[in-house]
Amino acid sequence: MAKKKLDLTNENQSTVKVILYLAWPLFLEQVLSTLVSFADTAMVGTLGAAATASVSICNSFVFLINGVVLALGVGLTAYVARSVGARDYEAAKAYIRHALLLLMMLGIPIALLPVILHKQIPVWMGASEDFLALSQKYLLITSSFRIFTMAMMVLGSVFRGRGDTKTPLRVNIVVNILNIAGNYLLIHQPHTIHIRLAFLNIDWAIPMFGAGLGVNGAALSTGISWLIGGMTLAILLFVKKDPTKISLRDSFKPDPALIKRVVNLSVPAMLERFCMSASGIVVTKSIATLGTTAVAAHAVYSTAESLSFMPGFAFATAATTLVGQSLGAKKPDLAKRYTWHTVYIGIGIMTLAGFALYTLANPLVKIINSDPAVVQLAEECLRIVAFIQPIMIPGWIFAGSLRGAGDTRWPFYITATSNWLIRALGSMLCIRVFHMGLPQAVTCMCAEQGLRAVMMYLRFRTGKWKTALEKKKG
Repeated sequence: MAKKKLDLTNENQSTVKVILYLAWPLFLEQVLSTLVSFADTAMVGTLGAAATASVSICNSFVFLINGVVLALGVGLTAYVARSVGARDYEAAKAYIRHALLLLMMLGIPIALLPVILHKQIPVWMGASEDFLALSQKYLLITSSFRIFTMAMMVLGSVFRGRGDTKTPLRVNIVVNILNIAGNYLLIHQPHTIHIRLAFLNIDWAIPMFGAGLGVNGAALSTGISWLIGGMTLAILLFVKKDPTKISLRDSFKPDPALIKRVVNLSVPAMLERFCMSASGIVVTKSIATLGTTAVAAHAVYSTAESLSFMPGFAFATAATTLVGQSLGAKKPDLAKRYTWHTVYIGIGIMTLAGFALYTLANPLVKIINSDPAVVQLAEECLRIVAFIQPIMIPGWIFAGSLRGAGDTRWPFYITATSNWLIRALGSMLCIRVFHMGLPQAVTCMCAEQGLRAVMMYLRFRTGKWKTALEKKKG
């Protein structure tokens, strides 16, 4: 007998149990997703600092492109969660069908943009001559598959909105296994693995295939894994048993009113991600003036820090779904209780994560890159960001709750203000005006995270988020 699906809107069950039920697959999914970036950076890192820089230099621009599609996921998650919470499964299915339509109408043109501009983007980002050609080719290959990672983002949001966090996790397991195996086979030259067990008198020499493609091999491996992941999630929407399962026999005729609702909710989230990514571009361009070592160190410490983002993302996304379904069931007090309990759990876990980043800073960065100068600088930066982990997590969770309620405007206002006035401007002043280094710029970024957390709390405390979606419909 199939296990009964947990009712997220049942007020008589433990809120902690429900939060962990949703969050643990999200956490593991983030572990696996981060491994894609970690594996690329670490495996490419064996090729030198220039190779590491070539993989990371365009990240801010790519995040900008991805942010537009991720914003659609915010609107879809809120409406799917609200519909499921209200037991209006036909409405939920309509939003799911339109997720596919929007992905084709908006995702494909957006995905083609970095393909067309693959030669110009690294130049705009300040890539130096020693890794410019590598970065251009890496961007071209990965961008050719970008529509599939966009599908993973949007369709993953749909699954989470209906309370299913395990399916995206399972798909990500496959994606990451394929990516890591592909990296191993495509990056390096043919080589021999030696297995020696003296006590058994075993000395095996196993020849291994290697395409020897270097950075291009990492790009190709990542792209193929995206293709398989995106296609799998799309197929599961049609075949996985669920009250919101869609069918090819359903009508896929675009509903302008429905699209307008999703877009209206998504535009502030889109602008929020645009501001974050655009400010990230400003920061990256400033860091690029410090040289290849600083660019590589920025990539290394950011990749290592992303390990701690995993529980943060998990709890913020869980809050989005829980608040959306609770409000759909007309239970605003339950939504508030879910948010606060998620904040308490998040602070505890991120305190441990910060402690781990600080104490394990050296081995973490050495796993990714062995260049002594890069290691020294990345280690210093990683120890700085360790202190902000328990402070930033409430901001993430409050923002997740606001989005789940349909209150997407205030997270945009707050993020735009903090990112441009502190993150971008502060980093630019530190590097370009006061001629400081990467650690001082990182300190500015930490200050921005702290301010954003306070501002998100102040908005949540007003309680106006409880009726935000009704006002948008009106």
